[in-house]
Amino acid sequence: MSGIERRIFLRQGAVALLALGLPPRFLTRTLFAETGAAGRRKTVVFVFQRGAVDGLSMVVPFGESPLYRMRRSIAIPEPRRGDALAALDLDGFFGFHPAMAPLHELFRRKELAIVHACGSSHPTRSHFDAQDFMESGTPGIKSTRDGWLNRLLDETACDCGRTLDDPEAHARDHEAGQIGMADSPLRGVALTPQMPRALRGSYSAISIPDLEAFGIVGGRDLSLESTFQRMYRTDDGDLIAGTADESFEAIELIRRTDPLSYEPARGIVYPNGQFGRSLRQIAQLIKADVGMEVAFTDLGGWDTHLAQGGAQGQLANRLRELAGGLRAFYDDLGDRMEDVLVVTMSEFGRTVAENGSGGTDHGHGNCVLVMGGSAAGGRVLGEWPGLERERLYQGRDLAVTTDFRDIFAEVVSGHLGAESLERVFPGYGVDPSRWRGVLR
Repeated sequence: MSGIERRIFLRQGAVALLALGLPPRFLTRTLFAETGAAGRRKTVVFVFQRGAVDGLSMVVPFGESPLYRMRRSIAIPEPRRGDALAALDLDGFFGFHPAMAPLHELFRRKELAIVHACGSSHPTRSHFDAQDFMESGTPGIKSTRDGWLNRLLDETACDCGRTLDDPEAHARDHEAGQIGMADSPLRGVALTPQMPRALRGSYSAISIPDLEAFGIVGGRDLSLESTFQRMYRTDDGDLIAGTADESFEAIELIRRTDPLSYEPARGIVYPNGQFGRSLRQIAQLIKADVGMEVAFTDLGGWDTHLAQGGAQGQLANRLRELAGGLRAFYDDLGDRMEDVLVVTMSEFGRTVAENGSGGTDHGHGNCVLVMGGSAAGGRVLGEWPGLERERLYQGRDLAVTTDFRDIFAEVVSGHLGAESLERVFPGYGVDPSRWRGVLR
């Protein structure tokens, strides 16, 4: 790496850490870096399928004859023994796209659940607006400034100082397993080039494009600490330099995981590309016990207006990358998956009927995957609305019968212990009676 490249990396990395969601609260958490590991914590990994995946091909309702009337060239055939291009039977009505084969075994082992006909209550077909609404957790409200995952981190933060002076609070936190576990500067991490909307807000979260980049600048002549000081020291004083000094502690925590030396479990191979790399690095942070509770990554390329393909083609290739990455992640973590849930999301679905270009257009209802040790797997959950024309949303799309916030609320309540869900999803009125039972 040349001097110019190193300077670009360090400056961009510093901007990401100091400008994208790192307010002063992060800069006061020095104890965590000094004391090292946080111990095993529960983690939720969110995977955003940006571009609107065709959920009707990812999880195929092969029991619906209208699907085959409206999809002459791209429909996935119903399950047939020995047919590698047919759907993989899940429950006699739904089946996985054949490219999702790596996850089929996990479904059968009841470690992966599916919620179908879910999505946003807002009718927008704009990618930008729908993604914004899903990440803010407030469909239809463009004025929301923070993301729902940022509010979640704030709501579930450990108030360690409070527990020292409040015996009752101390007892409650001890019962919840929170005593002695200060909030990590790595509680919320996005393995993405930019901070995702869902993690932006007043609570400290970080965005890391590539964890391995932290392993190539560790020499004494170019330490992150001294470089930050040189970059941000001012003629008027050391205020910005002090910020760099404190930010270094979080970066040092990442460097202690020794990113360049990480090897997945024996025989595990992640898909090539950014998505596979991000999942591998999330697995590394989980194994390193750095206190990460919320992780976020994404995978684009789902906007299949043209030449979508059926069992083979554009969509199949993307589904193969998704399924291969999730299965590698699952196998890499092994028994650590008991403490980990993976949740997929996408801004909306696709039209039931294929278009004149062999693709599908922007739709409405979609499906979500929930994978992990606490998932109530082996079931396709939710209220199925049907695909007869009179049952379609606006006469063209799969209807939404489960609001995405109900899935997210159930996951973070049951897995992370979030309680004040009205703060996480303001204005919604979270009601457990609407939850679909995605957790055991």
